[in-house]
Amino acid sequence: MTLLEPNRDEMASQHWVLSLSCQDQPGIVHAVSGAIVSARGNITESQQFSSADTGRFFLRLQLQTDAAREEVLAALQPVIARFGLSWQLDQVGRRKRTLVLVSTAGHCLNDLLFRQRSGQLPVEIPLVLGNHAVLGDLAAFYGVAFESRRITDADSRTDFERRVLEAVDEHDIELVVLARYMQILSPELCEKLRGRAVNIHHSFLPGFKGANPYKQAHARGVKLIGATAHFVTSDLDEGPIIEQNVVRVDHAATPAELMSIGQDEECRTLRQAVTWLAEDRVLLDGARTIIFR
Repeated sequence: MTLLEPNRDEMASQHWVLSLSCQDQPGIVHAVSGAIVSARGNITESQQFSSADTGRFFLRLQLQTDAAREEVLAALQPVIARFGLSWQLDQVGRRKRTLVLVSTAGHCLNDLLFRQRSGQLPVEIPLVLGNHAVLGDLAAFYGVAFESRRITDADSRTDFERRVLEAVDEHDIELVVLARYMQILSPELCEKLRGRAVNIHHSFLPGFKGANPYKQAHARGVKLIGATAHFVTSDLDEGPIIEQNVVRVDHAATPAELMSIGQDEECRTLRQAVTWLAEDRVLLDGARTIIFR
């Protein structure tokens, strides 16, 4: 028995993910599909959605072809111009370069770094920035560079945010993750990171705000604990929601037990949001998101 060698076309083919949006109108899918066929592409996955609220059309598809990226784009260009497409074309499975911001809580950072190292999270984290130094050893355990700069006043806050933007440029950062980073970003930084910064909130929004949210939840006798991952905007904790999860609890849970349960949900929710973002499965539709799972 002899093993069959893959043919040259199979060896040369690349897998791409194309995501796009535009005003909804007839002929979009037909035109995009025709362009892909002209670039010798085979569509392996396709999802679409028409928003009745905004009148926009959203499409995410994956394709295999032996054509180079430039050739695929050349085939798509007339379609882009005809329909006014907002688009993105990337390799399937390429790990997104990700900057993580932290304060003192390490559960979300630990989960992200572990999943990255084990290959379960399609990101590459070259740097962790903190406004405290306590998580430096955790980052070092995973072999990831760590920097800390204390924020004590307006000037030090400006300095920290300046370093964030420097790091984005230095490391070609595509995604910024606030992994329980407990500082409010300035409107200017929010605007510069618009559409590529995600935060995890310790509640199923709307929820308990301010200090000790789990103590507040215990005092109110909550029956559900959750977490919300959302895009960062200048409106605090009101950015477009990417993922939410909840778990049922009862009167017997102590504040410490509620915190443990809640932190597990935070890790799970943030991890899922980062995964979807890294796989180009999240598209913005005004104040909400379209998620192609």
